[in-house]
Amino acid sequence: MAGFQVTEVQKALKGANYPMDGAALSELAQSNGADQELVDALKGVREVDGPNTVMQELKGQLGGPTDG
Repeated sequence: MAGFQVTEVQKALKGANYPMDGAALSELAQSNGADQELVDALKGVREVDGPNTVMQELKGQLGGPTDG
């Protein structure tokens, strides 16, 4: 797995209304145009109460390549 940029996750979760579970997060990310890999990763996230908790849940999957 390549990893995700924090900004990529933030963009994917724009408009999130916490608390949200993985199913709702992945649906939102998909509607915001996120990559399928990120959508799939979010499906495994437990219910979270905010963006910081999402980042904690994705720990180990963050920090992808910074050059485009």
